[in-house]
Amino acid sequence: MNTEKVVEHIVGWLKEYANKANMNGFVIGVSGGIDSAVTSTLCAMTGLDLLCLEMPIHQAPNQVSRALNHINWLKGNYEKVSTKQVNLTTVFDQLIAELPAVDDEESRFMALANTRARLRMTSLYYFAALEKYLVAGTGNKVEDFGVGFYTKYGDGGVDLSPIADLLKSEVYEIAKYLGVNEEIIAAAPTDGLWGDDRTDEDQIGASYPELEWAMQMKEEGKNETDFEGRQRTVFEIFKNYNTANKHKMVAIPVCEIPNNLK
Repeated sequence: MNTEKVVEHIVGWLKEYANKANMNGFVIGVSGGIDSAVTSTLCAMTGLDLLCLEMPIHQAPNQVSRALNHINWLKGNYEKVSTKQVNLTTVFDQLIAELPAVDDEESRFMALANTRARLRMTSLYYFAALEKYLVAGTGNKVEDFGVGFYTKYGDGGVDLSPIADLLKSEVYEIAKYLGVNEEIIAAAPTDGLWGDDRTDEDQIGASYPELEWAMQMKEEGKNETDFEGRQRTVFEIFKNYNTANKHKMVAIPVCEIPNNLK
C-alpha cells in the first residue's frame, strides 16, 4: 500500500465531500482505539472543523486516558480541533432502571451493550445538527463488510466512512505513518461496550490478521472443507459472523407493492 497517497486520497475525499455538502466539518467519537484515532486524524488533516467527543459509559480508565491523550495530541498538531466530554454513564444507568427485566440475561446483556453504542450515536448527531457537522464513521473493512462487528444504528450510524475500504492491518500502517500515539497502536482492539477488559478477539474468537486471511479466502471462493485445524476454525468463525450479520451489510429491505395493487 502506498500509505502517503492513500492518506492524501482520504483527506481529499473528506474535504471534498464536506464542501459539496456545505458542511462545516466533522464530529467523531474518540474511544482510545486505533480506528477512531486514525479517522479523527484524517478528519483533522482536512483543515475543517473537527469536534472530538469522548463519551464514557462505565469506561475502563485506560480507555478514557488513551482517548484524552489522543485528543490532546490532535489539538497540539491541528488548528481546528475541539473536544467535549459527554459522560453518558448516568443516562445509561437511568435507562436500565426503566427497562423491564427479562429471564434471558445473556440476551439482555447483549442488548444493553448495543444500547451503549446507540446512546453515543444519538450524542454525535446532536452536536452534528448544532454545528453543521458530518458524523464520521470509524469502521474498517473487516468489521463493516467481513464479520459485521459493529452495532446497527450505533457506531454503524454515520454520515460517511473514511476507512471502511481499509483492512485492520492497513489502518495500523496508516496510524504509524501519521504518528498516532504508541499506547493506542499497542492496545488490544476492543469495542468498549461491556464495562470490562474483554477484547475484540475474546468476543469473536479470532484475531484481525486471521479474519483478514479468512475474508480473502472467501473472496477467492474457498470453503471450510479446503482447510483443517486452526485455519478451518477461523474460516468457520468468519463465515458464521458474515452470514449472521449480513443484514448489516445490505440495504434495508423494502416491501415493493406490485403496480396492480396500487
